[in-house]
Amino acid sequence: MKITVLMGGTSSERNVSLASGIRIVQALRGRGHKVTALDPARGVLSAKEEQELSTGKVGTKPPSLEDLTKVAEGAFLPNLTSMKEVREADVAFLALHGGQGEDGTIQALLDMARVKYTGSGHLSSALAMDKDLSKKLFRAEEVKTADWLMAPASTEQVEGILGLPVIVKPSKQGSTVGLTLVKKRKDLVPAIEEAFKYDDEVMIERFVPGRELTVGVLGDVALPVGEIISKHEIYDYECKYTAGMAREEFPAKLTPEATERVQHQALAAFRSLKLKGYARIDFRLTSEGEFYCLEANTLPGMTELSLIPQGAAAMGIDFPELCERIVKLSLE
Repeated sequence: MKITVLMGGTSSERNVSLASGIRIVQALRGRGHKVTALDPARGVLSAKEEQELSTGKVGTKPPSLEDLTKVAEGAFLPNLTSMKEVREADVAFLALHGGQGEDGTIQALLDMARVKYTGSGHLSSALAMDKDLSKKLFRAEEVKTADWLMAPASTEQVEGILGLPVIVKPSKQGSTVGLTLVKKRKDLVPAIEEAFKYDDEVMIERFVPGRELTVGVLGDVALPVGEIISKHEIYDYECKYTAGMAREEFPAKLTPEATERVQHQALAAFRSLKLKGYARIDFRLTSEGEFYCLEANTLPGMTELSLIPQGAAAMGIDFPELCERIVKLSLE
């Protein structure tokens, strides 16, 4: 098949996307497909650029807002679907993370151009990206999720309704970009200001202490549950993309009953947003044995350290096969 992998883009998760994308490119070429690597912000990647990216390094911090502004100046997203690399592809494999790559924008453009693509459609992508709306839909399907407020909210409101500590984060971002764990009231306002740098909406969420779990969904099947044991109190950007900063266990050490329960919750969350193809659903497990859904990621990372490839591997699906299955799901 002719497959164009869209990677990079202009979001704060650009570096993660590039690392995911180049790995997908190499995996699909290894399966015999004709693959083009395309950055919506820069164009088709040269062989030299692909070689430079093949190290898979993401870095310990996301790119600065200034760097992203420079990248965005050359963006040609509106013209993307007129490019032959996209228009003539059998499938566009979306390896974009965050921003217009994951919020339904590029999905809507591809729908209008009648180009098949991997992952969820434009409406589902937008719902999953908006954490406020997705949490409301989770609760409608009886998927537990922590209480929350949307900024602006006073310190008194946060303490009275949620208590401390809380998580403050952009409502429409990923990879913990702009996220802060707030334990002291004096840190709340600076955390909200930091989150507003990355989004026009900010969520303040009750912090749920406990074990960090994740469940990949492939088609209509829940993958083995994984547990993330992070060196930081939260599984932040550095821990996600720096080797040695976190340890993952697949399958997680859970009872069969608990495993079945969280997988059921993952599938319920997946269906509540009308997701398609594949996704990753993240949870916290409290000491009382309750699962709380954190969020759904419609275009999860596919780097060497990413979670959904590890979940697939625990089920006996290697990375090239995982990529090919995702492509086939987009054609169904």
